[in-house]
Amino acid sequence: MPELAFAVENAEPVPFCVTPTIGVRLRVTNRLEGRVHAVALDCQVRIDAQRRRYRDDERKRLAELFGEPARWSRTLRSLLWAHVHASVPPFEGETSVLLHVPCTGDFNVLAAKYFNAVDQGAVPVSLLFSGTVFHAGETGALTVARIPWSAEATFDLPASVWHELLDLYYPNTAWLTVRMDAFERLQAYRAERGLLTWEQALDALLAGAAEETRS
Repeated sequence: MPELAFAVENAEPVPFCVTPTIGVRLRVTNRLEGRVHAVALDCQVRIDAQRRRYRDDERKRLAELFGEPARWSRTLRSLLWAHVHASVPPFEGETSVLLHVPCTGDFNVLAAKYFNAVDQGAVPVSLLFSGTVFHAGETGALTVARIPWSAEATFDLPASVWHELLDLYYPNTAWLTVRMDAFERLQAYRAERGLLTWEQALDALLAGAAEETRS
């Protein structure tokens, strides 16, 4: 059966998708001779947070995920980013395929919280592969084999790629998800004061809170 190896060539924002998406260009190599008819590729994308150094300001922003830095020897861990799928066309030797990794501006999602806290340097990422390989057997008949669980690839994703992607899809905008009862109170507050935008309502609330703190 084919012996497949995987490596990442590059990663960049993909414009004009339904949702923000990073395109990861993946090189697939068959180390043995023979034609691969197709690969139904599954991939788990993980952020290897423990393989990176952090500045003091990043540590503060990541406290919600991992707790106080003094505890990071126990709490700093790998984070699931996404599950993605791709179809690899027929090839001999090697080929490349684009993995579409979805992103979100919803900061209730762990991956979004992490990337929002890290604005410089690179983020270590692991791709863990599984799936099905279709190839010609010894008799020439179509044969099916599984990709071993040991198949993986690692690469460093510049943090700027994620921030550029969010700026491309949601320029100067941040997502905030709240419970419905909190939203209804905010909506009533905005209507009572004749405020035109949600930003004006939040600014008024924050200004009031700051005034109470000073008093």
